[in-house]
Amino acid sequence: MQRRTLLKLGAASAAVLLLAGGTAALLQPGLAGGSLSVSGREVFSAVGRAVLDKTLPTDEGAREIALSGLLSRIDVLVLSLPPHAQAELSQLLALLASAAGRRTLAGLNPPWPEASVADIQQALQAMRLSRLALRQQAYAALHDITAGAYFSDPSSWPLLGYPGPLKI
Repeated sequence: MQRRTLLKLGAASAAVLLLAGGTAALLQPGLAGGSLSVSGREVFSAVGRAVLDKTLPTDEGAREIALSGLLSRIDVLVLSLPPHAQAELSQLLALLASAAGRRTLAGLNPPWPEASVADIQQALQAMRLSRLALRQQAYAALHDITAGAYFSDPSSWPLLGYPGPLKI
């Protein structure tokens, strides 16, 4: 394939993704009123299960409580973002919540709530190692928001061996 053809294909693909993301965001935004929408919660809950797999409690009830706390902390984080960053995150979540966006951007076939932890981890790894900067940026946003929100809770610090801030 010639370089020019490859560049045209890349530009066309980016335009299609932007158009699909904008359409999905209008139909089902990832954020609603400064908080995660139902679809946004599904995406981050699934990503949380995959990224935090070995650090989440093994008991199913405790795991659900930990994931619920994670989603609440993500809502707090979202409120602290500037409006343009909230809009970008909403578009990303809307795109990932749609079947076409989930398959194209994340490479994940089953819906987020039905996907196994291994499937989600594989999809995230593929995004992380992708040649496309858009996929890498989406991975970084999902990973960093998830990990940052989870480990901002003092109850998660013992898992890291972090004793907490020094008392002065």
